[in-house]
Amino acid sequence: MTSTIVAPPDADAALRRLGDRLKAAGYRFTTVTPATHERVNRRPGNARGHSLTDVLGWSRPFDRAALPADVVALLDAAGVLRCERDGWHSTIRVSAYDGELFVHSAFPAAGPDAVFFGPDTHRTVDAVLAHLHERAAERAEPLARVADIGTGSGAVAVAVAKRLPGAEVVAVDINPTALRYARVNAALAGLGNVRACASDLLANVSGAFDLIVSNPPFMIDPEGRAYRDGGGPHGHDLPLAVLDTAVHRLAPGGSLVLLSGTGVTAGRDPLLDAVTERLAGTGMRWTYREIDPDVYGENLQEPAYRHADRIAIAVLTATRPAGASR
Repeated sequence: MTSTIVAPPDADAALRRLGDRLKAAGYRFTTVTPATHERVNRRPGNARGHSLTDVLGWSRPFDRAALPADVVALLDAAGVLRCERDGWHSTIRVSAYDGELFVHSAFPAAGPDAVFFGPDTHRTVDAVLAHLHERAAERAEPLARVADIGTGSGAVAVAVAKRLPGAEVVAVDINPTALRYARVNAALAGLGNVRACASDLLANVSGAFDLIVSNPPFMIDPEGRAYRDGGGPHGHDLPLAVLDTAVHRLAPGGSLVLLSGTGVTAGRDPLLDAVTERLAGTGMRWTYREIDPDVYGENLQEPAYRHADRIAIAVLTATRPAGASR
């Protein structure tokens, strides 16, 4: 029988204190793909957790005595422990990236409110920082407003806010758990210029933006999991909705940086085809490039991807000319 501890009113404060405690302990964990995570946990000796990284990184069941008592107390106070037949489980993971710690969902991230963090987070941050570097080299105007659509853990918003301390960074998501973690993670990073906002795309946020960034769900997921399912026959409905939003909400000189996956068949990329059609006649300058030609290969054996030869990761960067009107 599974029991769940309901989060108390001060749960967010407890998560922040937990993050500070982990920082003081020198905690580090790099979250890998679900396939790698599962393979590592299957190795002999990895069935149970005996350390902070075992429990808060690898999501292994544990005995409460295996962790420092103050860490267990903070997990209790945050309402993120559950007891199952094989022992205690943390419902969160904590990942280290870009000099910060980020709270997100435990493995496997299968619930309807799951908040995923992993290699695609790193890829998105890298793509956004490369764009910021290009802007700096071009001596472009400073960015005043940034939107991170589908912020999840808030990692991309945090990375941008660190580099643009004078900008307002709006982190939007439809998932209340994601917004909770984004607020906690921004606070852990000591940032006051990140605002988490409940919004479907930018429906609840007014005004134009100088930069829109997004790593939306892009998989074909028959189970329809919100953090994974991009919608439509190719999993591209959400990425294309982000593109359409950016076309209408970017300020003159503003840019979109969008990371998405795409199933490529016989050399044909349906996402690139759709992007080309969507941007025709908009006057926007854009580039589209594959940054990883072969990811999530385990999905190719599933019925949803039996048409595809490979799943690639691509980055779309689209910029409205400085003198153009919306």
